[in-house]
This record gives sequence, C-alpha cells and structure tokens, in this order.
Amino acid sequence: MRRIRVPGDKSVTQRALIFASLASGESRLRGLLPGGDPQATAGALRALGVDIPAFGEDGAEVRIQGVGLRGLRQPADALDFENSGTGARLMLGVLAGQPMKVTVTGDASLQSRPMRRVTEPLSKMGAVFREMGEPDRLPLEVTGGTLEPLDYDSPVASAQVKSALLLAGLVSGAFVLVSEPHRSRDHTERMLSMSGVSVISHEADGVWRVELRDPPEQIDPLDLDVPGDFSSAAFFLALAILGGVEGGLEIEHVGMNPTRRGLLDVLDRMGANVGADPFAEEDGGEPVSSLRGRPSKLVATTVEAGEVPAMIDEFPILAILAARAEGVTRITGAAELRVKESDRIRVLVENLRAVGVEAEELSDGLEIEGGDHPLTGRVSSHHDHRIAMAFGVLGALAGNRIEIDGADVADVSFPGFWDLLEDLTAAGS
Repeated sequence: MRRIRVPGDKSVTQRALIFASLASGESRLRGLLPGGDPQATAGALRALGVDIPAFGEDGAEVRIQGVGLRGLRQPADALDFENSGTGARLMLGVLAGQPMKVTVTGDASLQSRPMRRVTEPLSKMGAVFREMGEPDRLPLEVTGGTLEPLDYDSPVASAQVKSALLLAGLVSGAFVLVSEPHRSRDHTERMLSMSGVSVISHEADGVWRVELRDPPEQIDPLDLDVPGDFSSAAFFLALAILGGVEGGLEIEHVGMNPTRRGLLDVLDRMGANVGADPFAEEDGGEPVSSLRGRPSKLVATTVEAGEVPAMIDEFPILAILAARAEGVTRITGAAELRVKESDRIRVLVENLRAVGVEAEELSDGLEIEGGDHPLTGRVSSHHDHRIAMAFGVLGALAGNRIEIDGADVADVSFPGFWDLLEDLTAAGS
C-alpha cells in the first residue's frame, strides 16, 4: 500500500493567516498550504501592514506578529485576492470593522462570484459598500468603522458568510448571531476558541445557530499545525477506490473535521472500501487521521440537501466516482455549486458528456449514469481547480484518454498535484 501526504488544508490555512494577523502576540503556524489562494490572502494582509514571512512547500514554521483586532493600516492600493473567494469574503468582514476605505478585487473568476450574500448583512451592521463594476460582484469599495449588533437568518448554509459576519463582530466588538438552514463548516468557530474567544453553536428550532456574544478586546496568538486538506485527499482516495493505485493507498495526517467529511458517508453507501484510523473529536482543534482506500465496486446513490454543506467541495470528485458506479446517482439540494469557482453543476455535466458519460443537469444538482466503458475526450477546467483535478483522476484510470484545458489551475489548492498523480499511477501501468 502506497503512503502519501497532501498539502495543508486551504480553509484552515486562510483562517490561520487572518487570525494570526489580528492576534495580540506572535503566532506559530506549521503546514500552511502554499497554494495560490492562501498566497493571495497573505499578500492582502501584508498590504494591510502585517509582516507575514514567505512560506513554501516544506511546511516549515512561519511566525507572524499580529497587529491586534483594530491594528490594520490603510493599504496603498486595491487588495487583489486573485482567485480566493474565502480570502475575499472573510476579509470583507474584517474590513467592515476597520476605520478605513479599501477597494477589494480579484481575477475574472472571482469577479464572477456573488458578494451581496456577505455585503448585505454587513451593511445591516453599518458597513458601507460601493459596487464599482457589475452588481453583486467585485470590485467593491468598503468603508468600515464601528458596527452594530446583528441577528441574521442566512438563506444559505455558507461557512464564508457565517465567518465574515463573525469576524466583523470580532473586530468591532459587536454581538453577532447567525442562523443557518444547515450546519456549515466550523473552522472559524474552532479557531475563535483556539484564540480565546467564546462562541456558542447549537441547533434550535430546526436551524443551526452560531453566536458571538461577548467579543474580547484582543485575541490570543495561535500555535497551530495545519492538517492535510480533506478535499485534496478526496481526489487520491477516489483514485485508489477506482483501482488507479496498485495495492491501495494510505493518506496520512488528514483533517477529519465533522463538517468536512460528509463524503465518507456517501462512499460507504456506494460500497467503497475506505477506512480511517481512530481519532479524537476535539472542541477546539482539528481532528486528524489517516485515510485508506482500496479498489471497490461502486453502486449509485442519492445525495440530498442535508448532506451538501459537509461535502460542498467534494462534488466534482463524487461526480467522477458516480461515472464509474453501477446505476444512476442523483444529487439535489446543491444549488450552491453554481456559485463556486465555476458553475460546477453545468461544468460537470458538460465535461462528463464530452467524454462519453450520460449526465443530466438539474436546477439544484445533477444525475449521472455510471458505466465501465472507456472514456475519451477533451474537457475544460473553466479556471476551477477542483474540476481540473477531478477529471485528472478520471483520465488517469486505465483505458481512459482525457485532455484537460487549463489543468495548471490545480496549483490554487494543490501544488504538485499532477506530479503526484503521475507517480501513483505509473507504478501500476
């Protein structure tokens, strides 16, 4: 059985950079993801006056001296978050509580993604946003300052929305209560706890509520090992399940946050031979384990809305697994996929059809008919790293010949993905 590690968790890395910048004291961070998204967020924080050292692929410790909750300084130019939706949306919350006027922008992909889901509730707190281009899109001019308390019913279960509002409350000392239709990723809540901030999360009246009741005047620095990214591990776990790694695969030191590992329940229903080492569920830190995958005969399944938030980034690779499973896999309640790095519902259906898989687009999901016939064709990443990597896995399987336009976008979250994929599959060829 081959053993590998995947890069640090993108969601945790981005939050760690932000929290370390806002802390009072020196944070020590290890295993940061050196991909394009975290580098863009780090660049924006440097422009705001935070001394963040360069970090590379070795995962070596990075020390960041925080400037405090209200210590950011006026940047000289617009903040460019490139392709990072997490960085841009979370920092809109931070900037909303800073007494300055800042322009936030990004690349063409980021400028196509909706922002009012964040700016509208932040406006209710007192921040002012001026849309400088298309409605509901970047670039945005943010005028921050003192914010009012907020009790907000979010129409979507979005960790980015929730995190932006919690960060706004944190930097401005304002009470925030966010209610979601389903529980979304809780990395921000865990990091608040690690930073000495009290945050209350619970289910009530059929919704998930997260409450920042008494924001402190300062937060503690972090001492953090960033776990391997579950979403990155999922690509190679799928490769092993589909028989692409001779003898199976073990992926070490993978983050097993319960709001991230929903794919494992779906894989179990599909009959996948997947295992994990025992791990402790922690209230503050991130649980970590090793994942193992072996060749499996898969059957189709159904995924509905309640499962979507805990596997929102795994749908591209789930679509690949469904394409090789027996029967028709149906996914619904996943309209959020339309506002990711690409319209993932449309792009998945187009690309699957392009290589010979029967797939149908639904308003909030898709249907995929699996099979074992060879797949051949050309697909486009649409500047979406997870689309590129998912079809990379499909193309690496014996008998398939798939070309991918824009494959280099994988570096956004997984530098070295293509080299590792080639290494794992070459041994069995």
